[in-house]
Amino acid sequence: MVYCCRFCYFLNISFNLTIPAPLKNAIDWASRPPNVWADKGAAIISAGGDFGSGRAQYHLRQVGVFLNLHFINKPEFFLNAFQPPEKFDSDGNLIDEQSKERLKKVLLSLQAFTLRLKGK
Repeated sequence: MVYCCRFCYFLNISFNLTIPAPLKNAIDWASRPPNVWADKGAAIISAGGDFGSGRAQYHLRQVGVFLNLHFINKPEFFLNAFQPPEKFDSDGNLIDEQSKERLKKVLLSLQAFTLRLKGK
């Protein structure tokens, strides 16, 4: 599935201030020859509390360097899910309008960056 896509985005949470082991394992498996991450644009969306997800995001960027995965630099998206106002409804849907607008900017930036990478 990743092999066919033009870009990737990662929804990341912090686990002991780094990326969760299942995510790292999936990334490692997909990097085996052929490295499906190579030359793809990517963005990271972090949600959690405090800034642990930010540290995890920076670690994921370091992993991406080795894989030749190109992350957008701006805008960054760190969502403190526990700070008022409510960010999610009881079904887990994002309901905070400001966060939705920030997320939209990330995805539009990723789209434009991916087109630049592909020379379009």
